[in-house]
Amino acid sequence: MVDWSAEARPKHGRDSIWWTCVERGPGGLVERATANPPTRAEAETQLADLLSDLAARGLTVLCGFDFTFGFPAGFASRLGAKDWRGVWRRIASEIKDGADNANNRFAVADLLNRQVSGRAAPFWGRPAALETAHLSATKADTAGLAERRLTEQRASNTKPVWQIAYAGSVGSQTLTGLPRLEALRRHPWLAEVTRVWPFETGLKTLSKSSDWRVVLAEVYPGLLPVAATAGEIKDKAQVTALARHYARLDDDGRLGALFAGDPTLSVEEREIVETEEGWILGVTGPDRVDIHDWVKDPAAIYAQSFSTIRDEVELETLPEALRDVVVRITHACGMTDVVDDLSWSDGAAEAGIKALADGAPILVDAEMVAHGIIGRKLPRANRVICTLNDPSVAEAAKSLGTTRSAMAVELWRPHLEGAVVAIGNAPTALFHLLELMEEGAPRPALVLGFAVGFVGAAESKEALIQSGLPFIALRGRRGGSAMAAAAVNALAGGLE
Repeated sequence: MVDWSAEARPKHGRDSIWWTCVERGPGGLVERATANPPTRAEAETQLADLLSDLAARGLTVLCGFDFTFGFPAGFASRLGAKDWRGVWRRIASEIKDGADNANNRFAVADLLNRQVSGRAAPFWGRPAALETAHLSATKADTAGLAERRLTEQRASNTKPVWQIAYAGSVGSQTLTGLPRLEALRRHPWLAEVTRVWPFETGLKTLSKSSDWRVVLAEVYPGLLPVAATAGEIKDKAQVTALARHYARLDDDGRLGALFAGDPTLSVEEREIVETEEGWILGVTGPDRVDIHDWVKDPAAIYAQSFSTIRDEVELETLPEALRDVVVRITHACGMTDVVDDLSWSDGAAEAGIKALADGAPILVDAEMVAHGIIGRKLPRANRVICTLNDPSVAEAAKSLGTTRSAMAVELWRPHLEGAVVAIGNAPTALFHLLELMEEGAPRPALVLGFAVGFVGAAESKEALIQSGLPFIALRGRRGGSAMAAAAVNALAGGLE
């Protein structure tokens, strides 16, 4: 089993390439070798040597890779390709992937977008500093193609192949991985004995065959949840667990049937899978949820949730003091891409932590924010103030022709100096707070801008970002009370 990586530099350890070979010996399953090659070139060489040796010994080998072997239906024809072979060869001809891992995957995605749609779709995602004509830094539409393949529509938590940057960008792994698969498939030691499933085998139960020794298949680690032990790298744990899982299925006589895929596929869908899209080994039909098999321990739920977020969000690129905030707000909304829209001023998280430790009050625009703040985490039993339901607010708002949320902010004046402000609902509250600042009102220590909605939310947060106040804000329409409260909880007590 191979865990791939699109790293642009040689790398060992987490988020790099790992492979494990599990072999059946006289005493049972034996982990023959595990390697962590620093580059894709070295990985290709190691795998070619390993697979040719196993095949020469007369063994039948399943070699799984954790990136997509195909694209949603219609992509091949837009490239002028007949089927998967044409797509693989085209990508292999365009990708330049050096011995030092330096590669041109973003330029290739830009080129493919230009041919497929003439604009920045369907591929998306790139470094902010990289200027491209046909590749957007933010999520694009799919140019009339499906977002996910048929197999991914039947498997939970898969990422679309169109995403080629940021956490979970399987698209980058695919663009850098397919040329290496093409090279292995055509390698002089392997060409005669290797088949690509399901493109060259069809969707059918497989058994040992005289005309091939090695089958290359797409696998998805998410089908087999793995928790790494303390100090263990999760990528390594996953490839080892996957290899042992499929080996045990083979011992039990259940592996061969997985190559038949989903028996409910129509004739037309089977043709799409076998000629263009490919399939994930182990997906045999729509996910079925066992209502009796769920995690009941609250501590385990938190631990598993935070572990998933750490795996899918690149926290290492963030200021250390901000990382718990990102984990908490991601946990509150369930969307690992919110970090892409998060903005903050220098030292913002540190300012909020210090203010709360010094006993600063917390001013909130909605009762839902107040109720989401975990009181026992507040370091000085900090006062949480919500003035929205003050008896004077409704009438004053009506007479002045403004919203209750904006009017409620007027009552914050005595508490603003050094406070932590958490706005998780009303853009009008944030706008009026900024008006107070222009009038010379006392400055808070930190403003958490998570206003949400379609009218004024994005604009109010952009105004906050431009205001010169210390801030943490979520750009765009998204936000909400849960995220605002989660940010306060992170500043008050981290993840404990």
